[in-house]
Amino acid sequence: MLGSFAVGKTSLVARFVHSIYREQYLTTVGVKIDKKVVRVGDTDVSLIVWDLHGEDEFQKIRSAYLRGSSGFLFVADGTRSATLDKVVELHRSATEAVGDVPFVVLVNKADLEAEWDVEAEALEAAAARGWTVLRTSAKTGQGVEEAFQRIAAAMTER
Repeated sequence: MLGSFAVGKTSLVARFVHSIYREQYLTTVGVKIDKKVVRVGDTDVSLIVWDLHGEDEFQKIRSAYLRGSSGFLFVADGTRSATLDKVVELHRSATEAVGDVPFVVLVNKADLEAEWDVEAEALEAAAARGWTVLRTSAKTGQGVEEAFQRIAAAMTER
């Protein structure tokens, strides 16, 4: 899970792994690792999810966290368009660190869509790049299972 500070990475993981959502914000320090087994076709896939602390600058130390990754979930906050721009930068940095691996872009906080400042054109541009872009809400659960299923399926197809 990669994205700027406070985009909802930890909340998405908590919703996916533990089926919970907490209103209070807890910042991630370093990395938090969770595991959940999902079914892809006839195969059980163990997802080890590394929730990396959000930053506005990609840190060199992160490349150590990224090595060996089979896929990425890049997370943006729909209410802060700059976080989608950061996803583009993080994608470039992650690709340089580990090569071309499957990924899905999540635009989180779909429950606040009336407050979004991410423009439809920006989402269309990401889709035009061939990127899978999903709207998610850690609060309501919208799109969360689908996001993790999509990345698990993409990783097993490789």
